[in-house]
Amino acid sequence: MSVEVALHAAGSVLPVQAQPRARRNGVVGEHAGALKVAVTQAPEKGKANDALIKVLADALDLKRSQIELLSGDTNTRKTFLIRGLSPDDVLAKVQAALDAAT
Repeated sequence: MSVEVALHAAGSVLPVQAQPRARRNGVVGEHAGALKVAVTQAPEKGKANDALIKVLADALDLKRSQIELLSGDTNTRKTFLIRGLSPDDVLAKVQAALDAAT
C-alpha cells in the first residue's frame, strides 16, 4: 500500500485524492500516495468536503468529529487530520477499507 499517512500532534494526517461528481460514494483505491475517495456531491460551497468526511468516517469506522479537513479546501488533493489515531492505526483502517472496496 502506498498511502502516505503522517504523524501529527493530534493524531495522523491522511492525504486524500477527491473525486467529486462520482456515480457513488466510497473509497475507490489509491492515487499518488493518497487514498482516492469518490463522492456524488459537486464541489460547491463545501458540499463535497462534507461528503468526503462522511464517506471517510463510514469507510474507516470513525466518528465524524475525529476527521478534520486540514488543507485542500478547493482542491481535489486534500489532507485530513484523523484525531486520536496513530499512523499505523490509520493505515490498518485504510487497508481494511481498500480490501472492502475491491
